Amino acid sequence: MEKPDEETVGLTSRNLYIDDAHSQSTSQLSSSEPLLEEDDQSTNPVFHRPKWRALLSSKNTSRSRRKASKPGNDIGEKPTLRKRQRSRLCLKIGLGILVLLGVIQLLNLIGSLVILILPDGIHRIVEIWGRPGHIGAGLSSWPTDFSRDIMPLPCHSHNDYWRRVPLFSAIEVGCIGVEADIWLFDEELFVGHSVASLTRNRTLDSLYIGPLLDILSKQNPKVTILPDDTSQPHGVFDTDPEQTLILLIDFKTSGSALWPHVQSALQPLRAKNYLTRSNGTHITQGPITVVGTGNTPFDLVNSEETNPHHDVFFDAPLGEMYEGTHSSDLPNATSTIENGPEDIMQGKAPSGENMKMADTTKVSSGNARKRRSDEEGQGKSGTMSGDTNAYTTSNSYYASVSFGDAIGQLWDGQFSDQQMDLLRGQIKGAHRRGLKARYWDLPFWPTSLRNHVWDVLVKEGVDLLNVDDLKGATRRNWKRHHGWWKRMKGVSYGVHGGIDDHVDSPAVVRL
Repeated sequence: MEKPDEETVGLTSRNLYIDDAHSQSTSQLSSSEPLLEEDDQSTNPVFHRPKWRALLSSKNTSRSRRKASKPGNDIGEKPTLRKRQRSRLCLKIGLGILVLLGVIQLLNLIGSLVILILPDGIHRIVEIWGRPGHIGAGLSSWPTDFSRDIMPLPCHSHNDYWRRVPLFSAIEVGCIGVEADIWLFDEELFVGHSVASLTRNRTLDSLYIGPLLDILSKQNPKVTILPDDTSQPHGVFDTDPEQTLILLIDFKTSGSALWPHVQSALQPLRAKNYLTRSNGTHITQGPITVVGTGNTPFDLVNSEETNPHHDVFFDAPLGEMYEGTHSSDLPNATSTIENGPEDIMQGKAPSGENMKMADTTKVSSGNARKRRSDEEGQGKSGTMSGDTNAYTTSNSYYASVSFGDAIGQLWDGQFSDQQMDLLRGQIKGAHRRGLKARYWDLPFWPTSLRNHVWDVLVKEGVDLLNVDDLKGATRRNWKRHHGWWKRMKGVSYGVHGGIDDHVDSPAVVRL
């Protein structure tokens, strides 16, 4: 038999060794198995391979493979794992806070329900008082609850008809004055700011006369306890029944043509005894005081024939009533100022040349002044030029003027000495005649300037503020909006009409 080649035998033995190592990688070496395996074709020790080496090599290979497949063994994966752990921790903390808040809210809800279900004695009574079947049944309301808890304030609702709810919006905040601009067309009194804004359903009757009748009927119910009560009717404000509501009617078209229609429109209020009236020496105040402005003719207001009931009053010219602040400056005659002197237009106090006085005894029928036309505007229509002493409480109620025309612009944000003297002199002249001082066309922007002007006017004695912003005027926190005006020079109230932080405004007064 031919002897195998040594190289061939070596390769064959090596192949058997490798195959056997792979096939026996998961088994353990038996004690009965020899450590040296004899080749079938030769007994030469050279061809015997140690089987334990193959097993060790296979185990090391498997271990390295398993070790490489472990997650997180890669260095690049460690930051990602840490981020995930931090995210889970933050999520757990957030959920814990939400759960804690939910528990607190649940406890509050349970506490509220316990209070509602089991209130103490006094709270239980207050909660159910007045309800049917409980204590105070039928006693929770009053016949005059229309304006319950509303405090009247000295403000005038300028262009009141423009508001979303005319008349009622002003009463809701406590304003004691409202304004209606009227136009005569087709024998009807229409209300609006201009001809283009007029509509058939907006009339003096539908917006003011009719609603006022309804309000006053609620405020003056028939009392069975005193069926024969003849006392003066109560006004619109339940908190102050004696406070009158001023209806300012602005005549836009010819005053003489409008006059008879206004007298006719007021008849329902007059028949109910609701209008303030004068008998020449005494004023009987009613729930409603009617004042004519614009083209209202003064001579028709002051006439026994055209105003027999004396229940329509005039809006006199405040700009012509300046009186010096000293007692020696009190006039005993009629001022001849007409349309305001040049000094007034420039925001200065009138000079001596512009304040000529003439003895009233010299004004007679033979020396009568020129009558102004019926379309001269507020305080001038149907008046005698310069005859300012003709305005008394028997024929006039307001004394008004445009703030810009009479006082001028506040260029540095405050009143000058001349403007303050002029302001005080005009208010003094109105009050000496028993009239209510009122300025219209007030600054409305910036808000800080507007509030500053309001503050000064109230402190100086203006009786009604002419306002467009009802809530702003009645909020009583004007000093929150003084802004940079307060930081300007002259904040001393006595010097330039500045701001006195120790005075509250506005005050509640009865007019």
